Amino acid sequence: MSSKKQTSAGAPKKDFTKMKTPHTYAIIFIVVVVCWLLTFLIPAGKFSTHTVEYTDSNGAVKSKTVLMADTFRYSYNLDTEAVKGFLTELSGDEELMESLSVDEEALDQFLTTDSSQWDQAQLDELGLTDDVLYAQYGESIYDTSEKLHKTAKIWGTEDFGGFGFLNYVFEGLVSGDRSGSAVGLCALILIVGGSFSIIMKTGAVDAGIYTFISKTKGLERLALPILFVMFSLGGATFGMAEECIPFAMIMVPFVIALGYDSIIAVTVTYVASQVGNAVSWMSPFSVAVAQGIAGVPVLSGAGFRLAMWVIVTLAAASYMMVYAEKIRKNPSRSVAYETDAYFRDKLSTVNAQAPQFLLGHKLVLLEMLAVLIWIVWGVTQKGYYIPEIASQFFVMGFAAGITAIIFKLNNMTVNEMASAFQSGVADLAGTAVVVGMAKGILLVLGGSDANVPSTLNTILYALGNALHGVPAFIGAEIMYVFQSLFNLVVTSNSGQAALTMPIMAPLADLVGVSRQIAVLAFQMGAGFVDAFTPVSASLIGVLGVAHIDWGKWAKFQIKMQGFFFLMGTATIAIAIAINLQ
Repeated sequence: MSSKKQTSAGAPKKDFTKMKTPHTYAIIFIVVVVCWLLTFLIPAGKFSTHTVEYTDSNGAVKSKTVLMADTFRYSYNLDTEAVKGFLTELSGDEELMESLSVDEEALDQFLTTDSSQWDQAQLDELGLTDDVLYAQYGESIYDTSEKLHKTAKIWGTEDFGGFGFLNYVFEGLVSGDRSGSAVGLCALILIVGGSFSIIMKTGAVDAGIYTFISKTKGLERLALPILFVMFSLGGATFGMAEECIPFAMIMVPFVIALGYDSIIAVTVTYVASQVGNAVSWMSPFSVAVAQGIAGVPVLSGAGFRLAMWVIVTLAAASYMMVYAEKIRKNPSRSVAYETDAYFRDKLSTVNAQAPQFLLGHKLVLLEMLAVLIWIVWGVTQKGYYIPEIASQFFVMGFAAGITAIIFKLNNMTVNEMASAFQSGVADLAGTAVVVGMAKGILLVLGGSDANVPSTLNTILYALGNALHGVPAFIGAEIMYVFQSLFNLVVTSNSGQAALTMPIMAPLADLVGVSRQIAVLAFQMGAGFVDAFTPVSASLIGVLGVAHIDWGKWAKFQIKMQGFFFLMGTATIAIAIAINLQ
């Protein structure tokens, strides 16, 4: 007789905790192919754009080019005969020519040429761009008998046959410049990975946390929320996730020894890190990637996010403590009470030795704190951007490495410092490639410029119509719900940003909310649900350490997810009320 669990129909019961999703790269490639096929079905379209001014968080007046939602039109060939008629009329209207900045002599000379050979590039030279002509004459300038498509070739480059969709990785990676996505953002991610790898190699982070744990026995009611804040800070600053697994190994027996359960151990480590990630103001792996893709200044809106991080983290820690006190008073109420017996039985033999917290470790952590403060100051006060932020992170890692060499932390040498940097760069190379792939998706859809005909613009127009008349809050809330559901399948923050932000960012323009709020909806949806989804490798790893089945975890976490959703909704409402930019 089979040992597998049977359903009433006799079929083996599926273990949904062992479900595997395709690799992020595979998912993105599938999306690229789907987007390419869509370009055959959906005609290209474009919007006119204009420049708007807004006041940033520092009170300075800034400007930004945005699309005009009511100017969408499909891509058509020019009706040159109609255009010739309009230009002939224009040549006799000096006042209109002056208002349009059209040179009368150049126009008269142009009108003597063969109109059947005219194209938009020639009209642009006269100052009669497509936007100018459309604003003046509407769709009468087009031959509307056929809507045009903008479809990439299968293979090709700009120099040989035109862009081909199979070249999406390279073209995406080399797009942009040093101050944006993808080139600058990829470089930032690699440098951050190398720098944090050096810091972790010093052992300062491990020693600091272990020392904190050992010194808070007897102060558990204070220790747990403080630890929650610390792990939330880790998630907010460097996207802490799988790093929680080794700490959970220490926290599970420690927390159970204090009279709580393993659910609390997972919550105070992994869940806390994802809370920090969900409202991070500076994580280069989630908010920075999403902002780069959305065309929002990287690490902008840090003041609002920092305030939300404090509020949401403290609220989540309070939620945890309410549950913790129930378990402390009656441990048998825990859904993990039976599995926790393993740890209770082993407590008498557990003798985990915490590493010494040396002077060198303290200096490394102080250097790390100083540079983080420097980064926040630079972004908020001086307008530091990707090149400056990357340099600051490099200084952080370099200073930590030199300190480790001087104080002989983990027997650090110059070669080991270099190897640690190399290892960190290698760890995040995959994330950097995702950023390039994200830009590749945009290229396949025709690009992200609202003023250039593309399939993406037509999709946005259709989505905008679907949400037409929907209040800004409802539109933002729909984005939040979508991102939350999407994270049940794709748990990579950078992967989710790559797949969703190219659509969500310009859609925000259409529904009347800022792209900053679209990024906020993304990071909260991606962060909070990471603490629940059974396809998260990091979560399943932490649950494995704690001997908790995902089904039992879900019984506890589903209520907390409801709490997170309410906080996320409130955060979006506040962001809209203050017009977060």
